[in-house]
Amino acid sequence: MNINLHIERLILDGLPFEARHRAMLQTEIETELVRLLTQNNVAANWQSGGAVPSVRADAIQLTTQSSPAQLGRQIAGSIYGSIDKGL
Repeated sequence: MNINLHIERLILDGLPFEARHRAMLQTEIETELVRLLTQNNVAANWQSGGAVPSVRADAIQLTTQSSPAQLGRQIAGSIYGSIDKGL
């Protein structure tokens, strides 16, 4: 299965991270989301492709020890959860 993922804009309300970690956070989100989409069955309405103007993901739990990589994986999991539900 080939997956092409394009996230035009990602809005992260209330996320306390430094601007210097933005690239790492973005990379981790994309990498983890592609991994989840590749390893798991994608909802039937997504199997032939598609695009949506927005995806509202569930909240994530932050800790004081959360690294940008951990945050990226959590965010990707939350996004995947919304996609997996078929939006």
